[in-house]
Parts: sequence; structure tokens; C-alpha cells
Amino acid sequence: MSPMSNANSITPTELSPFVYWSQTKGQLLLKVDLKDAQGVVAEFTNTTLSFAATGHGARGRNAYKFQMRFFLPIDDETATFSVTDQKIELHIRKAEPAWWLRLIATPQKPHWLRIDFDRWRSEDDGDKNEAVRDVREDYIEEYNKLQKQEIGYVREHAKKVYLIIYNLAMLVGYLHILLIMGVLYIRDGSDSIKHTYEYVGTSFKFVQLMQYLEVMHPLFGYTKGSPLVPFFQISGRNFVLFLMIEMEPRMHAKPVVFYVFIIWSLVEIVRYPYYVSQLLKRENGLLTWLRYTIWIPLYPMGLVCEGVILLRSIPYIEETKRFCIDMPNKWNSTFDMVLFVKIYLLLLALPGSYLVMSHMSKLRAKKLGRGRAKPKVN
Repeated sequence: MSPMSNANSITPTELSPFVYWSQTKGQLLLKVDLKDAQGVVAEFTNTTLSFAATGHGARGRNAYKFQMRFFLPIDDETATFSVTDQKIELHIRKAEPAWWLRLIATPQKPHWLRIDFDRWRSEDDGDKNEAVRDVREDYIEEYNKLQKQEIGYVREHAKKVYLIIYNLAMLVGYLHILLIMGVLYIRDGSDSIKHTYEYVGTSFKFVQLMQYLEVMHPLFGYTKGSPLVPFFQISGRNFVLFLMIEMEPRMHAKPVVFYVFIIWSLVEIVRYPYYVSQLLKRENGLLTWLRYTIWIPLYPMGLVCEGVILLRSIPYIEETKRFCIDMPNKWNSTFDMVLFVKIYLLLLALPGSYLVMSHMSKLRAKKLGRGRAKPKVN
């Protein structure tokens, strides 16, 4: 058997266990025929699966492994596996509910892949709704080689090019801010801190507004995930930047503005190059580690700085009555901005910080754990 080129075959030196598969419209179930398995690793992307384990299979007790490219995308975030004495089961959710014509991308089926007839269901048992697929996805590497031979380069999709340009532009924006702050600090020392907003406030407002494009990306299918997550994250920063800092000139010279700008910028100059590396499919271990580790010191410091800005703004709002609405008025309603900021500060300090930290902790465990699926508790 030839070396694997489409993630559906193995090299002659590798042993593969028998794998039995079945499906429903929304789920895949893979049963790996290995007894007394140990060291089970299942690494998922939205299109591939890499499996390795030691157990008793068709060739006795050995190390077994296999890789496959799925027929259509899966939801790799929710994929799990469970291990028993007799077998290993992988539970996979399809990205879009549909009956698959086959499990793997290529029509050639490896000898170790078989149908689990005991659990098999077909499209006749449900709705007849076949998903449209691009046959080029079945032979990605071969198609890319042909493109290079024919036109000299690999033609990228317009949305991928746009995302690369967007992420690079945002990286340049935050690097520009950090460089200006650094040069001024080297030149003027601590005296430059009180002039931070004067020098980079306009640039920071621009890049922060540009980040709202990240809310639009999942809406138009450019990225995965919910638009609500980036919306709340970006809006939280902009609430502090535009309402608490921009609208109150006395806040401009506060040292906390300097520190929060440094923290926000450091997070972004790691995040955006990481996204570029993912788009270009050029994994960088150090960059991945930084992306999912640098938040550990920076997020708590950022939350403290934002909290300080909110606390320092409360006396100014009480004095100016900015954003407050008093009776009587034509809407027959009132709004106390001071009370709103206090409630916002309470939510930021308790549930807000917990949700952010727990979310990033789960992502870190997944990414730095090499994408391993979580064992399913029996």
C-alpha cells in the first residue's frame, strides 16, 4: 500500500485496526476493534481524524494507528471517544446534518474500514437531502500540485485572501501603537505615560472599531463560531475606551490608560499572527503556545485595569451627569449611568472574568493537548 497522500491510507510499516462506521443524519459513530486498549489518542480537525492506540487487534497486541479525511466537515469541538475492554467508540457530530455517501473523502476505501451493519442507517430511513460537495476536496494535495504546475501558484479563495489581509492589517495597527508608545517611553521616560492617549488614542479607536468586522465574519460564513462572542468582547473594550476614556478628558492622562493599552496590544500582536498561520496552514509551535498561554497573565491584568478605569470614572459621571437621564422628559423615564457602571463593574469582576478565564482554559487544554478528544465518561 502506498504512503498516505489523502489521509486515507497507511504506510506498510503501520498496523491499522479494523474500524466499523455507521451514521445518522447528524452523527457518526466509529467503532475501533481493539481490546484492552491503552494510550488512546484521537486528534480531530474539522476534516480529518488521526488515531493511535496500543491494544489487542487483528495482529495481536501491537501499536495501531490510522488517519482519514472525512467526506464532509465535522464539528471537531464536540468529538469524543469512550474506551471499554472490547472496543473504542468515537462519537462525532457532523457540521451540517446530511446523509453521507461514504465516510472518507476518496472513493477508494482502505481495507481496514468497514460498515457497522448492526447500527447502519441509510437515507431511506430519513429525509432525502444530499449535500453538495466539491470533488477537489477529495484530492487536495494532488489538486494543489496540478495548480502549481499549470499556473505557477495555488489559487486561494477570495475570503481566505481577505482574512489574511485583515489579520495582517490589524497586526500592523497594534504593532504601530506599541512602537509609538515604546519609542516615546525610551525618549521621555515615565513622563510619556500621561501623553499616551494624546499620541495613540486615535489609532487605538480606529483598530478597535475595525474589530467589529470580526462580528460580521461568522455572520457571512467567513469564520466558524457565534458572532455573539466577539461582539461582547469587542463591545466591552469599546465601552471602556469610548465612554469611559474618550468622553472624559481628565481620564486621558491617567497612567492606567497606558497600561491597558499595552495589555490589549500585547494580546492582539499574538492573536492575529496566529490566525494568519492557521489560514496558511503553517503551524508554529511557539506561536500556538503563546496564543493560548499569554492570556494567563495578561487577561487578569487587563480586567484589573478596566475595573480601575470604571471606578475612576464614577466620580466624573456623578459630577457631570453625563449619559444620565432625569425626569421630567418626553420619554417619561430615567437612566442612572453611575448605577449602570457599578452593575457593569460587578458583572465584569465576577461572572465576566470567570466566563472568560474558563473559556480560554478549555481552549488551551484542547489546543496544547494536540487536539485530543475528551474521553467520554461511562
